[in-house]
Amino acid sequence: MATNEVLIVGTVALDSVKTPFGHVQNALGGSASYASTACSFFSPARIISIVGEDFPPEHLAFLQSRGIDTSGIKKEGKTFHWEGFYEFDMNEAKTIRTELNSLATFAIGMPPSYRDAKYLFLANIDPKLQMDVLDAVNAPHLVVMDTMNFWISSRKRELLEVIRRVDVLVLNDGEARQLFGTVSLLKAARQALSLGPEAVIIKKGEHGALLFTDDRHFSAPGYPLEEVKDPTGCGDCFGGGLVGYLAKEGKHDEKTLRKAIVYGSVLASYNAEDFSLNRLRTLKSGDIEGRYREMKDIREF
Repeated sequence: MATNEVLIVGTVALDSVKTPFGHVQNALGGSASYASTACSFFSPARIISIVGEDFPPEHLAFLQSRGIDTSGIKKEGKTFHWEGFYEFDMNEAKTIRTELNSLATFAIGMPPSYRDAKYLFLANIDPKLQMDVLDAVNAPHLVVMDTMNFWISSRKRELLEVIRRVDVLVLNDGEARQLFGTVSLLKAARQALSLGPEAVIIKKGEHGALLFTDDRHFSAPGYPLEEVKDPTGCGDCFGGGLVGYLAKEGKHDEKTLRKAIVYGSVLASYNAEDFSLNRLRTLKSGDIEGRYREMKDIREF
């Protein structure tokens, strides 16, 4: 099996989060932080992002301890900060405050060594920046992208242009319905596939995920967690775990995509068990494989 590095563009942030089970202030967050950490369990990751001069060095040290290349993270101004809370419906975050700070003027600067990346994950960030990365990379073998409702509302035209250039589109059920103006996830997936991707993955939170290709579809289960402390970043862990596994295998046929979705779901389920990236700090490969086998048993009949 091939081992390939994954290039990830997304946010590296400081999050302040409150749930019914506790809270954290200025914890490590951001789509690239979660995605790269999840990816690192399968394949080496590189990040393109920006932080401020106020970004705690111990957060960078943690990413580096996972073997993540952080040389593509710029440092200037003040770090992107998100503050939000969850009520007992842990599928929906309520935003209190978003401070873009240095992210507001972030321009992609691609280290020359990153341009030959074969696996690319466009994590949740402005689609204009996603497109800049696509334009800067030479000939990627696989491009996976994620997005969110904010970009669907504010940058729909640019978002659709990015979708036309990727291989795998990942979005949640609410975003799929919003983007394509339909309550039917099957119709939304078909419309997305017509734009050009080979596969569309629709996340359904605690209820699992759906995979659609031109002639097949697959339903992955959600893992039934007894304790959920903080679901922040679970979607990013899903995407990072998915692309990391695909890069490890060096292929993305439908059978491998199915396995990658389950591995992504496993990483997301562990992430929900604690705040920030705290659970992934102590996670072992044996834990991942054990829960993967449980997921297989859940779906067998």
